[in-house]
Amino acid sequence: MITMKRLKVVALMAVLGFFASVVSVKAQDPAEGEQIFKNNCTSCHAATDEVVIGPGLKGISQRRPIDWLVKWVHNPQAVIASGDKYAVDLFNKYNKTQMTAFPNLSEGQIKSVVAYIDAQAAAPVPTAGAVTAAGAAPAEGSANGGMMQYIMIALLLIMVLVLVALLSIVSSLSKLASVSPDSPEAQNVPLLKRLAENGKKLAANSAFKTGAALLITLLIGKATIDAAYGVGIHQGYAPEQPIQFSHKLHAGQYQINCNYCHTGVYKGKGANIPSANICMNCHNAIKRESPEIQKIYRSLEKDEPIQWVRVHNLPDLAYFNHSQHTNVGGLECTNCHGEIAKMEVVQQRSTLTMGWCIDCHRKTDVNTKGNAYYDKLVELHSKDHKEPLKVQNIGGLECSKCHY
Repeated sequence: MITMKRLKVVALMAVLGFFASVVSVKAQDPAEGEQIFKNNCTSCHAATDEVVIGPGLKGISQRRPIDWLVKWVHNPQAVIASGDKYAVDLFNKYNKTQMTAFPNLSEGQIKSVVAYIDAQAAAPVPTAGAVTAAGAAPAEGSANGGMMQYIMIALLLIMVLVLVALLSIVSSLSKLASVSPDSPEAQNVPLLKRLAENGKKLAANSAFKTGAALLITLLIGKATIDAAYGVGIHQGYAPEQPIQFSHKLHAGQYQINCNYCHTGVYKGKGANIPSANICMNCHNAIKRESPEIQKIYRSLEKDEPIQWVRVHNLPDLAYFNHSQHTNVGGLECTNCHGEIAKMEVVQQRSTLTMGWCIDCHRKTDVNTKGNAYYDKLVELHSKDHKEPLKVQNIGGLECSKCHY
């Protein structure tokens, strides 16, 4: 009986150990894994079955044990050199392309990446209607874009109807003004007679003439001012690029981090336009036959840069530092550029006017967390204000901050 009890205890411990090992993988943080995957893996792998440069990673936790995956990520060359059949076959299948080693990733971080990939596989597939709605978005969403079109059409129809009505009234008044009050026609129609008399009096009234002229002048002045305020504003600007590049595909579907192509996003005054060499990090192996990718090859062969057309422009008199907003301020790209990951063709979504920037400085809280530089400022600000420290409180509205 003692022996049987011991066997049961051993078996129970083995089962618990197995479930503990499974839970240790599943208990990792998929959110952390998502960030690691986007920053390090998306240039070569997809979390689905799709092949990029390397294989799709969907179901990787079922294909290989976690210990093997940890060794592979830390040093794939060593695993291939050991003669591991799966590793050697994988290496040969994908044109003997060397995978980058990530020795700095901990075992827990690698498990988090696996947990993220498993979570992506378990996520519900969007319906056809949802895909259509997202793909057809002309602006921030298909509903908003479609609604604006309907509103504009309705306003146009209303304006046409009002114009027709006004022309009809003017025509009637002209006829009334030409009718003599003593004519038989006016005598037979008392209302017509009164309208004719009132129309003549109104047309001869100097106050009415002055008021009408003033109203017309005000309307013309407002239209002129509105047009003047619109000078230099390029909201909605979406120029045709020399190469058809889809941010919806790269930043949206493949979830490539902005910093991979725009290398100055977090550390430079400007975000930087990617060079052809960055494109070739992926396209030296995938979709090489594409006509658009062939334009990149021709650019490299001629040693000529790709003539990308700048979308977001600020006047020379305005100073803007990208890293100050993204790195120090912690702002997301979408704050200024809109839903880039949903744009097939990039367009300017914000006005980028001075008023737009100032309004943001008035509303945005300063990111003071973990930054000792702001401790004294926060302490002094809290003595006199109940609201959090805003950008305007640290000089965000001073002219010299943005103008040289």
